[in-house]
Amino acid sequence: MAPDASRPHIAVCPGSYDPITLGHVDVISRAAEIFDELIVSVVNASVRKDHVLFPAAERVRFIQNATSHLPNVRVETFDVLIVDYARRVGATAIVKGLRAISDFEYELEMNQLNRHLADDIESVYLMASPQYSFLSSSGVKEIATFGGDVSDLVPDEVAERLKEALSR
Repeated sequence: MAPDASRPHIAVCPGSYDPITLGHVDVISRAAEIFDELIVSVVNASVRKDHVLFPAAERVRFIQNATSHLPNVRVETFDVLIVDYARRVGATAIVKGLRAISDFEYELEMNQLNRHLADDIESVYLMASPQYSFLSSSGVKEIATFGGDVSDLVPDEVAERLKEALSR
């Protein structure tokens, strides 16, 4: 079936974003060029991650500030299946970034489960830009915990908050 050109192409870009990294900002910026509207969707209840460093409202603010230059991006929280959330907001695609083989294996499984639940919603994968292929929120938190400099890995506001929250 051909896409409906009269309908805006909306995608969701889900994640915990605890915290947002410059790799996330890169994927979000590139996805914003592809879709009419991109909704960065911050998971507010995760099965995979039992503890988050920053509350959802603060993660949303970090993302809003880091993407304020992108007029077609908005940020929301969600706490349901991503395909149900995508349908609720009128999205026809889920955008994810891929860094390594381990990301691919996990995302392949998620894609198959999502396709089983909602075959009308596509998964779109953007490869990490080379300078961010190693970057993860958990790695950033580990560096910050031991007093390392994360200023070139996350937005400035996030670097400051990590220093406050994690420095020993």
